[in-house]
Amino acid sequence: MSSSPPRVLVVGAGLTGSLFACLLRRKLKDRKVHIVVWDKARGAGGRMSTFRPPDPSSHSADLGAQYISTTREYAHSHHSFYSELLAAGVLRPLDCPVEGLRQKDGGVDYVAPLGMSGVVKHFLQQSGAEVLFERQASGLYRRRASWEVRSKQGGGGQFDAVLLTIPVPQILQLEGDLQDVMSSEQKDVLCGVSYSSRFALALFFPPGADVGVPWAIRYYNNYDDGDKANVICYAAVEPRKHATEADASRGPSLVVHTGAPFGLRHVECDIEEVQPIILQELQRLLPSLPQPISIKCHKWRYSQVTSAAAGCSGHMTLSERPLLVCAGDAFTHSNFDGCLVSALSMLDAFADVM
Repeated sequence: MSSSPPRVLVVGAGLTGSLFACLLRRKLKDRKVHIVVWDKARGAGGRMSTFRPPDPSSHSADLGAQYISTTREYAHSHHSFYSELLAAGVLRPLDCPVEGLRQKDGGVDYVAPLGMSGVVKHFLQQSGAEVLFERQASGLYRRRASWEVRSKQGGGGQFDAVLLTIPVPQILQLEGDLQDVMSSEQKDVLCGVSYSSRFALALFFPPGADVGVPWAIRYYNNYDDGDKANVICYAAVEPRKHATEADASRGPSLVVHTGAPFGLRHVECDIEEVQPIILQELQRLLPSLPQPISIKCHKWRYSQVTSAAAGCSGHMTLSERPLLVCAGDAFTHSNFDGCLVSALSMLDAFADVM
């Protein structure tokens, strides 16, 4: 038997992957384990990504999740995690003007002053994992007591256990022995997972620019203008969203998200086709916007889970020996607490094989 530490691969440097890597490290404490994280992007965050414009004179913008909402029950059961993030300055209570938000019973909302990707980066740093960006898994091949995982960019490695946190459709596209280890029932469950799609558009303005709106966050829920219905459902201004004092050396940024119906209709379109449509509608809604110095448009093909994996309690084990598990919000629900429930649900299974 090899004396080298067991190797665990986490595919996806989003919230579930970073939380799990951190929690596994903490659970194993002094036991040696080599945790590796792959992500196809150039940085951590997944759907909690923060885009920093090429021109540093503008504020960054959250392109995915905008803030964290928790229920009263989760605020209690996950208190230690929220306390940790608040103490580290990664989160702070949402305290800014919000227009159009439907009333909620109880619960607390939090923003990330340094961007939502800071939440993911916090747990990733705590994990001590070896993180490899621009590394996309393309196939998994069973090699007796381990998995050989190959990368689309070339190369790969062998691992004693693998966790897949990427969207379910991407899991089902992986080559190799994955299809052979799954049961027909598991395939049916995974094929039943569905996601909404949407586009995010960020506009970056020069220092001193006035975006001409009184709010920090606004939801557009109540307008209907034919084909333009639900083009834009949400808008936020940085740094107002974080209720921090404006840095005079950096200009504001404005982020808008499209509605799910618009995303569904245009999901197969190129960004170059969709961006002018969003900008035209934004001009109609906010005619006094100044000229931006740069624009970033992003397509979220897999935005939020609309139908989760049936009968799963946070994850699905595809193979026990060698261990192969898939997890994430597709097995719970799309928010911070859902990802945390998923990460917690796998700890014992992975710790037992280390």
